[in-house]
Amino acid sequence: MADRPVIAVVYDLGAVSPLTIVDHLEPLGDVLLALRRSEHTEFNHALIEELATVVDLDPDLDVAAEALRAHRPDALLTYSEICLADTAELAERLGLPFHSVETVGLLRDKYAMRARLREHGVDAVRSARLEGPGDWPAALAEVGLPAVLKPATGQGSRDTHLITEEAEGARLAGELLTGPDAGPMVLEEYLRGRDCGPYGDYLSVESAVVGGVPTHWQVTGKYPLLPPFREPGHYWPAPVGEEVRAAALALTTRVIEALGIEVGITHTELKLTPEGPRLIEINGRLGGFQSWLSELAGGLDPMRVAARIALGEPVEVGHAPTDRVYFVRSVQTPRAGGLLKAVHGVGDVLELPGVQGATVLCQPGEAMPVTVQTCELVSVSGIAEDHGAMLSVVEEALARLTFTVDGPEGERVLTSAQCEV
Repeated sequence: MADRPVIAVVYDLGAVSPLTIVDHLEPLGDVLLALRRSEHTEFNHALIEELATVVDLDPDLDVAAEALRAHRPDALLTYSEICLADTAELAERLGLPFHSVETVGLLRDKYAMRARLREHGVDAVRSARLEGPGDWPAALAEVGLPAVLKPATGQGSRDTHLITEEAEGARLAGELLTGPDAGPMVLEEYLRGRDCGPYGDYLSVESAVVGGVPTHWQVTGKYPLLPPFREPGHYWPAPVGEEVRAAALALTTRVIEALGIEVGITHTELKLTPEGPRLIEINGRLGGFQSWLSELAGGLDPMRVAARIALGEPVEVGHAPTDRVYFVRSVQTPRAGGLLKAVHGVGDVLELPGVQGATVLCQPGEAMPVTVQTCELVSVSGIAEDHGAMLSVVEEALARLTFTVDGPEGERVLTSAQCEV
């Protein structure tokens, strides 16, 4: 019997859990989890060792590559944004297919990404890079207001703010560029969305790239953003007409080609403006909750598609089902943070027709951070006959959930809506 291929996955906190990785990839080969050193992997180390072979990655990537080489991996990939750079470096050392180091540099640096796109004729938003507070006046003159201030490299809407007043922008830029987690920031043009009614005014395109040729397997719909830019969930398919869908796919293809993406998975976010779709950003990995949606819908498994591409196997990507609406709606943690003491109503949510699951992602007894970024408290997943039915079941599910939080105003029972203000 031939040896099974070894699939090495560079892991840290990201789009999927270690258990999900092993569950989805074991049919394809032996899974090896290469752990990036972090508080998350340290805390979960014992559990991860129960699931698969583990290699602890040395910060020296030459040393890390030798440790991986001893296991003779046939594929190397990641599902985590923060692991992209290390995975690209390791893949180059091991001679395995993945995004190139140059490509990941463009994907991870929002300013460099937009500069490259403009060079290739793609209508990217105006943007300016800030290395320190002194760069604020020039950035403001370049971009104007309203604008979005965000880290040059980041994920989950971390430290992302809408700037409408010059003084407030200068204050925030000064704080973010000199704080304990300071790093380069970008100020970029704010894209105004068109009226999309009860739906979000943006979407994402999920793609697989082989030999520089992308196949787009789904156009994902979104719920309206929560302030300032928190994402409360995703659903298949997006509620758009064929003209908008075709324009979104065409723009995504141009972006992938302009950035020189040759192999792997991409997740491209587009704003639906009155003039048509415009690029927000593109990521070189599986989008958040895409594995959940694929399990609800059946058929296409994007995690396995990513692994097959990494193995160099012929891949027929196909397209995700669109016969019904498959959704994941998350309640966000309060921006003011606090200690979560209890979650109420999960059982009642599970009784709703169409609801397939309700997952508590922040456990009672856990401290919730003070943050403006996307941070899930509970996620409700399900299947509806159409988009209107989805909105109805989501509304009822959120109404049944309440949360006891010990926060800045003392202990209170908060509704989903109060958590998400």
